[in-house]
Amino acid sequence: MRVLIKPLVTEKVSALNEKSKYGFIVSVNASKIQIKGEVEKAYGVTVESVNTMVQPGKSKRRYSKSRVIEGKTHAYKKAIVQVAKGDIIDFYSGT
Repeated sequence: MRVLIKPLVTEKVSALNEKSKYGFIVSVNASKIQIKGEVEKAYGVTVESVNTMVQPGKSKRRYSKSRVIEGKTHAYKKAIVQVAKGDIIDFYSGT
């Protein structure tokens, strides 16, 4: 199972980066312990805490000539990870 899917790069999360907090989109089935282990292994930092939240899928509606097409986007899980003071995760470097 792949735990870390991709890093979150938004204005809100970028503001948290100054407080040594980083955001990731993770697998819906991932636990906090698994997320902590994967971040420490992938980025070589010490994780102090992990907060998670599940974003439910949004209902979408599209109107066509013949009928209304209704659907839903997928739910996903976000994790906010706080690393030890002095540790930095750089999402923008090529290495």
